[in-house]
Amino acid sequence: MKKIVKILMFILVMVSMIACGKDGETSKKDEVVTWKLGHNANKDHLWNKTALKFSELVSEKSNGKMEIQVFDNGQLGSETDMINSVRMGTLDMVLTGETLQNWAPKAALMAVPYAFTSNEHMEKVLNGPLGEEIKENIEEKAGLMPLYYHMRAPRQLTTNKDIKSVDDLNGLVIRVPDVPVFVKAWQALGAKPTPMSLQEVFTSLQNNTIQAQENPYDLINSLGFYEVQKYAYETEHVRQWIYSVVGVKQFNALSPELKNIVRESAQEAQNYAQNEFLAYQKKVKDDLISKGMIIRKMDQESMKNKIVPKLEEILTAEQFDLYKRIQEIK
Repeated sequence: MKKIVKILMFILVMVSMIACGKDGETSKKDEVVTWKLGHNANKDHLWNKTALKFSELVSEKSNGKMEIQVFDNGQLGSETDMINSVRMGTLDMVLTGETLQNWAPKAALMAVPYAFTSNEHMEKVLNGPLGEEIKENIEEKAGLMPLYYHMRAPRQLTTNKDIKSVDDLNGLVIRVPDVPVFVKAWQALGAKPTPMSLQEVFTSLQNNTIQAQENPYDLINSLGFYEVQKYAYETEHVRQWIYSVVGVKQFNALSPELKNIVRESAQEAQNYAQNEFLAYQKKVKDDLISKGMIIRKMDQESMKNKIVPKLEEILTAEQFDLYKRIQEIK
């Protein structure tokens, strides 16, 4: 009788363990994968709208098995902070551009002054072998994988100073991103570039800690710089793009099914962003004018003539080689 009881108890324990194991498998199978995506633009910016579109697509295509939470307006820190967070695994995605050159040298070509003659020229480079080379460098050196990109409008100068010629840039205290190419390029123009995170710029302009800043019209508008800057000068000194990147480790942790869903959703988000880009850029320029900002032309050729001859000194040998290859693409 004792043997029968022991056998029955053993069977009950085994059945219980199998049941627990099945519950555990079900729980693991049903677990939702959640990613966090951070960026510096406000909720009305095209970057944010595209990120939300990407999130929506991933959720729909995965039937809720994967969610992407979007944090706008620098809620998760500066661009550099967020890049470091993705690399450490405490954040999953970030929208980032030329700042990546601090890890991946070839990313500098995303923001070299006068490297691209037009948006069409830039897109040809971006979607060709050189663009792939830059992406591979980012993945290899920074551990970040570009999923989709945003074309960006040219960068413009804003200030309260009445500038009539390039010589008036001498001594101008201007905020630039913490990127060596930007610092050296503005030094070549005689200005005094001051690296600073984007979140600090408005207050610094308000307090006259800095006199000027440079960004595309969309960020000038969305970050309210028109409230503390009277003039926008169309320097168009940099044409660039920005990537939505994910940590390589975070991406590789996904199942093959979810990897495909993320890639498909990224391509659709890319198409959405491109379709909205031109109309959005015209709208933000018109918005700035309606808000009282005075927009003036700038002698771009004089700026170019001061910067381009010094690019070989400004860039590393590897970067300058890439720059020359870009110039060969028509």
